Amino acid sequence: MTFRLTLAQLNPTVGDIDGNIAKARAAWEEARAAKADMLALPEMFSVGYQTQDLVRKPAFFRDAMAAIEGLAKDCADGPVIGIGGPYFDGEKLFNAYYILSGGVIAHRALKTKLPNETVFDEKRLFAAGEVGAPYQVGPLKIGSPICEDSWHEGVAESLGAQGAEILLVPNGSPYYRDKFPTRLERMRARVNNTGLPLVYLNMVGGQDDQVFDGSSFTLRADGALVDRMGVFAEELRHLDFEKDENGWSVVNGEVAPRPDAWEQDYHVMVHSLRDYMAKTGFKKVLLGLSGGIDSAIVATIAVDALGAENVRCVMLPSEYTSQGSLDDAEAVAKNLGCHYDYVPIAEGRAAITNTLAPFFEGMEPGLTEENIQSRLRGLLLMAMSNKFGEMLLTTGNKSEVAVGYATIYGDMAGGYNPIKDLYKTRVFEQCRWRNANHRVWMKGPEGEVIPVSIIDKPPSAELRPDQKDEDSLPPYEVLDAILHGLVDEDLSVADLVAQGFERETVKRVEHLIYISEYKRFQSAPGARLTKGAFWLDRRYPIVNRWRDGS
Repeated sequence: MTFRLTLAQLNPTVGDIDGNIAKARAAWEEARAAKADMLALPEMFSVGYQTQDLVRKPAFFRDAMAAIEGLAKDCADGPVIGIGGPYFDGEKLFNAYYILSGGVIAHRALKTKLPNETVFDEKRLFAAGEVGAPYQVGPLKIGSPICEDSWHEGVAESLGAQGAEILLVPNGSPYYRDKFPTRLERMRARVNNTGLPLVYLNMVGGQDDQVFDGSSFTLRADGALVDRMGVFAEELRHLDFEKDENGWSVVNGEVAPRPDAWEQDYHVMVHSLRDYMAKTGFKKVLLGLSGGIDSAIVATIAVDALGAENVRCVMLPSEYTSQGSLDDAEAVAKNLGCHYDYVPIAEGRAAITNTLAPFFEGMEPGLTEENIQSRLRGLLLMAMSNKFGEMLLTTGNKSEVAVGYATIYGDMAGGYNPIKDLYKTRVFEQCRWRNANHRVWMKGPEGEVIPVSIIDKPPSAELRPDQKDEDSLPPYEVLDAILHGLVDEDLSVADLVAQGFERETVKRVEHLIYISEYKRFQSAPGARLTKGAFWLDRRYPIVNRWRDGS
């Protein structure tokens, strides 16, 4: 006895119901041509994921439900379809997995365990469904715990007890660094508890700050990994199951290799920018290229995502800009092959300084005057963005974003920040990785695109003579270790002091994090790489008097 299951690891767009349904229909045509018994699509595929509050709008979820009914009618003669979407029963809204067979909706599985942590907020969007029954497709009885349902005991085990012969888990599971082993461990727990093979189907693609990385996989009833699809790429895979005296098992699996964390992080930053541009309708970007390491890696990510012809780099020097920075910036643009503009800010800065002189008379120059340079650059870049229709990228790394070292309305101006969740110490290593590695999904050139002189020189905003970042901040090795403890691990001041950090330094960093919350509230979105990313992962009040006294 055999069964062919086609897995559609595809990239939906939030709100593009017609486009997503068209993708599902095209995948169904391929599944039918391959003589599949069933086509499976990921969680909430019909509307994209995550929809956030959009899914609560009655006109929206009704459009989605009607589109799914239309898909069922259009695909009556061929494989059964499993597709995720919202379901409203007249009183409550559910996250559902629809089974379409013979022109009708034959079954709905309702999500029972609603995640309410990190980037997820489903308890305010959906009602929790009751654990349902398995559904029959040809010779096979299938149970479908939806995403979070499979991360906890209960739903899968109940489906197994009701006669399910395999578990098909539709997911909308976004990337964070080193997540795959966690997924694998949780799914193996379900297999161990039920004794059933398990298919974990994940979507791919970027949505705002999140990237869904695919990596769909299949486990045998003994927990062995027998199939795994690639990362960050759309793919259809036909899995053949056979039944013997021990039950159903996959006979044609292929385990794709998994890249290391450096490659996956870089791929996320490229993929997120590429999808953000495509899904919002922008074609080109521009950024301020300072000769520093942050703008150099952002320019490289942009070229890898969009192609050199779609990237404009702008050098905006002041009298404090070193010749080394001028040379390094031009070298990056030349290496990448992208457009390069030279826009000095001296004349504009003099005009602003003269305008403010009567009001600042008798006061010592300081941070205000330094930040005028950054904000003037932001003004000029935004003017060019408006005139040329090119989206401005911001270039602040996670260390700067955390402690407010990036200037609001200055270098924080822009529409997207590819390195928002990348600490400064990782920026250095990520640059070295990109210089040494090239992949087919990169549109930029191979080789050393970021000059070693940029990687090796001391970081500086160059807003005053001989300025260095360490004049204002602890060394980045120390700063990033403290930030990782406070932000990513929620450690106390006492915990970090016990690790050997000076209490005064830890308290200073903690203070900078809290007083910079208003800046992050207004900052551009950026690619999520960790579970401690600034936005949905970490939601803090802007007004906050509490400080850790430990």
